[in-house]
Amino acid sequence: MLYSRILLKLSGEALMGRFSFGIDPETIKGICAQIKEIKELGVEIGIVVGGGNIYRGLRAEAQGINRVTGDYMGMLATVFNSIALQNILENSGIETRVLSALYIDKITESYSVRKAKDYLERGMIVIFASGTGNPYFTTDTTAALRGIETSCNVLLKATKVDGIYDKDPVGNPDAKFYKKITYKEYLEKNLKVMDATAITLCMENRLPVIVFNIKGKNNLKRIILGEDVGTTIREVI
Repeated sequence: MLYSRILLKLSGEALMGRFSFGIDPETIKGICAQIKEIKELGVEIGIVVGGGNIYRGLRAEAQGINRVTGDYMGMLATVFNSIALQNILENSGIETRVLSALYIDKITESYSVRKAKDYLERGMIVIFASGTGNPYFTTDTTAALRGIETSCNVLLKATKVDGIYDKDPVGNPDAKFYKKITYKEYLEKNLKVMDATAITLCMENRLPVIVFNIKGKNNLKRIILGEDVGTTIREVI
C-alpha cells in the first residue's frame, strides 16, 4: 500500500446520488463498499463528510438567517450524514466512531486528537462531524485540519468529476485537466475545488491532496495501491 492512514473527504452532495436532496441509499452503500474494501487492506481511515445535501450555511443570509446560525445548522447537517454513514459501515461489520466538534453526547462522542488517534490505531474508522465546531470554516478546511492532527499520509477529496480542471468540465468541453499541480500553483490560479484555507494548511504541513472521482470503479482502492488516479496537489510535481 502507498498510504497506511488516510483522511477521506466526502461532500454531502456525493451522498445524494440520483436525488436532489438528502441521501440516496444505493449511493451511500456503494461508497461504504469502497471504504470497506480499503479497510480490509489494513488502511486506517478517517472521514469528514459535508452537509450540503441537507443545508449550507452560505444559504442562511438569503433565507433571512444569520450567517453564524446558518453555519451551525450546516454543522448539524454533517452529524446527520455522519451517523448515517456510521450505521451502514457498522452493518457491514466495520467498527466505527463518530467524533463531533460540537457536544452531542446522545449520538456522538466529543472530538479529541488523542481519542481519534487511539481509535484509528485500534482499527476503527473515525468519522469527524460538526466541522471544526466554529462558523466560517468549511468542511474542506476541517478535512485538512483533522488529517494533519491525526498524522494522515494523504487527504483524498472525493468528487463527481475526474479531478481538477481550470473550469467546470460539465458544459465546458474545453476545460483543462490538471494531472499534477503544486499548492502554490493551485492558489495562484484561484481554483475552486477546495478552499484556499484548506490548501494553505496542507501546504504548510506538507499533506498531499488527491482529488478523484468517487464514482469511478475501484478508484479508492487504486489510489491506495499507488495507481495514478485523479489530480495530485503537492509541494513538488
